[in-house]
Amino acid sequence: MPAPAVHRTSHRIEVAAPAGVVYGFLADAERWPLFHAPTVHVEQLDLVGSEQRLRMWALTSDGVTSWVTRRTLDPGARRIEFRREGGSGAADGMLGSWSVEQLPGGSSVLTLVREFSTVDDRLPADRIGDAGIRRHMADLKRRTESWTVLDELVLTFEDALRVDGPAELVYGFLYRAGAWSGSVPGLRDVHLDEDVPGIQMVRTTAEDAEQSRAVRLCFPGAGLIVYKLTEPPALIAGQAGEWSVEPDPAGVTVRVRHQVVLEERDVTRVLGEDADLSDARRYVRETISRDSAMLLELARRHAEDAADALGMHVPGMS
Repeated sequence: MPAPAVHRTSHRIEVAAPAGVVYGFLADAERWPLFHAPTVHVEQLDLVGSEQRLRMWALTSDGVTSWVTRRTLDPGARRIEFRREGGSGAADGMLGSWSVEQLPGGSSVLTLVREFSTVDDRLPADRIGDAGIRRHMADLKRRTESWTVLDELVLTFEDALRVDGPAELVYGFLYRAGAWSGSVPGLRDVHLDEDVPGIQMVRTTAEDAEQSRAVRLCFPGAGLIVYKLTEPPALIAGQAGEWSVEPDPAGVTVRVRHQVVLEERDVTRVLGEDADLSDARRYVRETISRDSAMLLELARRHAEDAADALGMHVPGMS
């Protein structure tokens, strides 16, 4: 059997932002779902000194793919070396590095070098994920070049509600999003596909016919549902977050956390010529919190009504 073919690719892009800012975006991989369209979720598994292990989920042409990456962070050299643990498809055991070089005048150059083997040496290296890499680097360039106003563009907030019902019933309501049609005010239809258990593709249609799409990763054992909007509505460039059901000795808390990055170009088009980012922040937060509050209340009502009907008792609650 012939040895696997080894390929090496290199990508470079100039970014109108300081090298330290660009490196910071790369190092903070847990925020990639907010800024990088294909990335769905990043979970930090280990962090010891400069050594880091991450489990990553991303959208590909085949659906949602997951893998574990080991990274070595070097902020002094503005360099991150990585190695994928295992692999699937054409590329196996990919390794490489991100590096950022400061240029005169305040800009920088971002370089990504990858090395991997393929089971078929006839497969051109430029077809192994290069389109996704170019998109990732373009996303990174766009967001980092807005670094001076990024604090105004990004919102992070959460809402929570106590429930006098079992955690399993709360989670079940949140999990079965396809049953929400007709029960959530302002939401006309919810369509859910779950070809792989725990990975859901959700399409919603509002009463005003505006549509959005999301991918959800469901972890029933942890009482957790992670979501990422793949087609966000107007005013929003990226949105990700999670629903968590947290039992304790006194009952259950259901919590939803949102991270949003605003689409600055939509502000005046959607809200009017006099609107600014502060108006957009207020409008988006109020809209998302209102919708979340309705779902939290529906989850509470579902769990408490079902618990009463079944005669179920939650410890610590009368």
